[in-house]
Parts: sequence; structure tokens; C-alpha cells
Amino acid sequence: MADLNELSEKLNGIRKEIKTELEKLESSKSVFEYKKTIFDSKTGKVGSLMREMGKIPNDMKAEYGKRVNEIKTWAQDLFDEMDEKFKAEEMRLRYESEQIDVTMPSIKPKHGYLHPNTLIRNQIVDIFGSMGFEIYEGSEIETDYYNFTALNTPDDHPARDMQDTFYLSDKFLLRTQTSAGQIHVMEAKQPPIKIISPGKVFRSDDDATHSPMFSQMEGLVVDKGITLCDLKGMLDVFVQKIFGEGTSTRLRPSYFPFTEPSVEVDVSCFQCQGKGCKLCKGTGWIEVLGAGVVNKKVLEGCGIDSDVYSGFAFGIGIERIAMLKYGINNIKHLFESDLRVLEQINE
Repeated sequence: MADLNELSEKLNGIRKEIKTELEKLESSKSVFEYKKTIFDSKTGKVGSLMREMGKIPNDMKAEYGKRVNEIKTWAQDLFDEMDEKFKAEEMRLRYESEQIDVTMPSIKPKHGYLHPNTLIRNQIVDIFGSMGFEIYEGSEIETDYYNFTALNTPDDHPARDMQDTFYLSDKFLLRTQTSAGQIHVMEAKQPPIKIISPGKVFRSDDDATHSPMFSQMEGLVVDKGITLCDLKGMLDVFVQKIFGEGTSTRLRPSYFPFTEPSVEVDVSCFQCQGKGCKLCKGTGWIEVLGAGVVNKKVLEGCGIDSDVYSGFAFGIGIERIAMLKYGINNIKHLFESDLRVLEQINE
């Protein structure tokens, strides 16, 4: 650098450039980024001035250093002022955007509800619990023996087919019914027995009223002198507590390998009181579950003397009861977690 006049011109040019560029900036972030380019020790117009000290004659170095420090201080103060100005404005805008009108009505939080399946399961457990039933929860993975053979299911029964049952291996499968639980209980203890066994079951079936996975509750009573009349009396109490006073049951002959005799259980339509409507398809009755007197072969296979003891068993589809009680026409609504459906059900 030839002389101090040339330095003065250069510094004035830097000042003018900084002022011009600062007028274009619109945020504290842009001020910060521009400041870095000015003060960078290698490429910055202010930061690199001291690197030129070696080119300055010895008698001019003191004055050169003084003027460089002056512009550094001036630029630093100017950047600080602009930064403070922008930050104050940004804070004001943030406060405005986040301000709360305390006079506005509050937003009420939504309350969660129990799922229809949980509601029905709890009701059924409470009902049978009040009758003295104990709860047994079995495993969702069962052996072929407990799921079929011990329940007197023939080897050629359609339920054993691959298209109806989810087999995990030749021996193990996903249980198709909670009835397998009664075998475990009867093997483990002698009568009197009075249990319900709720849980998930799995079948290869899928349409508007069936699902590959659904919930079932098996019931079992074994004692001396148990008859079909005991079953009907108990079911009458059950349906009245679930569907309302005045609901009655009727038994229709059916077939299940593990009960003899076997029955399908209908309830009088709780919507039309038996007069006939769309729900009951004009018959006045709705099928709800299957039941029967425990087959003697099943009792004997578990080491229970069938000449001394008898019993009844029943299987309730929890989704089936939920769909009937809450007017749900597609079982998939119970698994899709659609709040438009679930929020309508609150007990």
C-alpha cells in the first residue's frame, strides 16, 4: 500500500459497501451471515486487512494498525445495532403470533372411551362373575389335541381343513375356539367346575359378519346333576342383563362334537320385542350363541366320571353381541378404529 491516503480511500469504500449491504438485509440471520463474510480472516474485507501489515512500511505500521482497528470497531458496533434491531422486531412478531386471548372459550379435550369389544367383555365377565364363575385365560397357540381331538372332533371334520384353520406346524395351530380351555381346566381339577374362558380365536374366514381374528368366551359348568334346564335358566339371566328385561331365549337342536345334545341359542328380538323387524329378519328371534350338554367322551377323556358328573358348555362371540347391542352391521368397524363409529358408543 503506497500511502495512508490510499488506505483511507480503501477503508471509506469498505464502510460505504457495508452500509449499502446492511440496508438490504431483512433478518438477524442475514446480518449474522453477512457479518461472517466481512470479518473472515482470509476473504473478509475487514478481517483480511491485518494480513497486509507486512506490506506496510515500518514508519506507517502504527497508523495503519490504528485505522484498521477503528474500522473493525465501527463495523462491529454497526452489526450489533442492526442485529439488535432485527431481533427486537422478530420477538415482537413472535409475541403477536403466540398471544392468547384469555377471553376466548377453551377447547375442550376429547375423552376416550372403552372399545365396544372391551365394554361387552367386561359386562359378560361381570355377569358370570356374579354367578360364581372363575376366569381361565388359555394360550392363543394350541396343539391339535386340545383344539380338536380332546373335544371329540373327528379326523375328517371340516374344521380341521387348512382352509378353515391357521396351522403353524403339524402339531401346533392358532386356536379356533376358546373351548380348548375347558380341556385344560378339566384335566387340572375335579368337579365342581364353573369357569369362563375369554380370548382371541382365529379362523380362515372373512366377510361382513366374520373376521380371521375375533373374540370368544367359552363357558363351562361341570357338577352332579347338571342338565340342559340349568343351561337355559342361566342363559335367560345372561340375555336379560345384556339386552334388557323381558328378553328370553329359545333352544334349537344343533350339532357340536363336544356337546350332546347340542343347541343353537336364540334371543327374542330386543328391538321389536318379538314382533318382527329388519334386525330379526321378521322372525322375532336372533341367533346369538351355541351351547349344549358336555359330551360324555369329553368328560371321560379328562378323567371325569360321566356316570357321576355332567355339565354344559357354551360359546359366545363377543363381536357378535357387540354388533347386535350397538347396531353395528359390519364386523370390520370393530377393528378399523374409526372414531366416527366408536364415539357413538359410550356406556
